[in-house]
Amino acid sequence: MWLYVIIGIIVVALVVWFVRHQRRLRLRAHLMQEAIRNRDFTFRLPTDGLLPGERAMQETLNQLGETIRQQVNQNEVESWERLTRVLTHEMMNATAPITSISQSMLGHEDVKGTSLEPGIQAIYDTSRHLSDFVSNYRKMSELEKPVMADVTLRPLLDDVCKAYPELTWEVNVAQDIVVRADAGMLRQVLMNLAKNAAEAEARKMVVVQESWGQVPDPALGHATSPHDSLMLYIGNDGLPIPAENRQSLFVPFFTTKRSGNGIGLSLSRRMMVQQGGMLDLAEKPFPGCRVGFILTILVK
Repeated sequence: MWLYVIIGIIVVALVVWFVRHQRRLRLRAHLMQEAIRNRDFTFRLPTDGLLPGERAMQETLNQLGETIRQQVNQNEVESWERLTRVLTHEMMNATAPITSISQSMLGHEDVKGTSLEPGIQAIYDTSRHLSDFVSNYRKMSELEKPVMADVTLRPLLDDVCKAYPELTWEVNVAQDIVVRADAGMLRQVLMNLAKNAAEAEARKMVVVQESWGQVPDPALGHATSPHDSLMLYIGNDGLPIPAENRQSLFVPFFTTKRSGNGIGLSLSRRMMVQQGGMLDLAEKPFPGCRVGFILTILVK
């Protein structure tokens, strides 16, 4: 009698476990479907509580999402690069003669002090502004190929900290971490992030190392890193980024600053893509921060 009771309990427990397990699998499938539908390939679902075969499949899907995201970002960068080359050529052809002619006319005696001078001066100033704009635009298509080398990360971060002494730095990165990167490009990316933070009235910068294999911090959202990479969370307590601007943050020339040109973040992302890494906006702020970015860097 007791044997039948025990067997019955075991059967009921297995049925309950099976039903709950299937519900969890359906929920995973739904979450991944919604992420793909929204073109969000940064999803990374946990693998705990899965059977060995299911765990292997989930890990593969997580890595596939990362691969798709990298390819989408690479295609986006290449599209902007092609557009940049065309627009740069056309705009320089249009503005160069206007700037030259208007500057020449401003030097004529019959223009100085007349009613024509303010108008010609306005034409000259506008054309110069367009030329400066095109020069910034050209930066998007004239990046040299990165020279990859072994770079000790902590001294590089310390140099950036010294360049912005007005910010209080909290750096949690191991002293012996070596990455594969172009030191100049990586330094420029870090400088751009610090510069943006300072301009956003930040007082504190937080840099946290998040190695692959550790449990991802909730502040990193769905961010994921390839197996040969590490992630740096770089946050600050400056003005938060409005929700309506988050999707356009890495679009070239998108800016909310009156004096900004919208080059910094888009150029920084392109630099990281060229080095096999990535620059993303964190989904959630790190504790003590209002804005956060995730820098994915190849490791040695």
